[in-house]
Amino acid sequence: MTGANISYPPVSDDRRAAVRRTLAGFERVCEVGIGTRHGVAAGLAGDGHAVTATDVVERDPPGGVAFVRDDVVAAADRGDPGEHYRVDCVYALNSPPELHRPLVRVADAVDTACCFTTLGGDPPAVDATPLALSGGDTLYVARDPDGVLVE
Repeated sequence: MTGANISYPPVSDDRRAAVRRTLAGFERVCEVGIGTRHGVAAGLAGDGHAVTATDVVERDPPGGVAFVRDDVVAAADRGDPGEHYRVDCVYALNSPPELHRPLVRVADAVDTACCFTTLGGDPPAVDATPLALSGGDTLYVARDPDGVLVE
C-alpha cells in the first residue's frame, strides 16, 4: 500500500463536513497525507483558514491550499520537522496506524494540536481522546494544548 495506489471506500460529504466544522476552531492547519480527497482542506481554505497539505508524492491541491511534498515519518525523525507543520493543528484523515506515532511526534516537536481519523475499524495507535462526530466519523485527538477540540 503506497502512494496513489491506495484505494479507499467512498466517504460521505456529511462525515467530512463534520470534521471540517470541528477543525474550524483553528486558523492555520496542515493536513498530513492529503491524497486525492481534498474536501476538508478545500473547505477550510474556502472559509478563510490558512491550509497547508503534505503527502509523500506530488499532489495537485485545490485552490487556496499550499502543498509541500514531505513524509511525516521522516519529518518525525528530523530535529526540526519543517515550517509547514508550524500551524495551530496538524491533522490526518484515514490515517493508518503506522502513521499515528510519527504524526504525534511532529505535533509534539512544534507544540501544536494533533488529531486524525482512522481507516475503518482501526483503533488509534497512540493515546487519544475520541470525539464522535455527526455523520458517524470519529476524530481522535492526540494533542490539544489550547483546549480547542476537547474541553
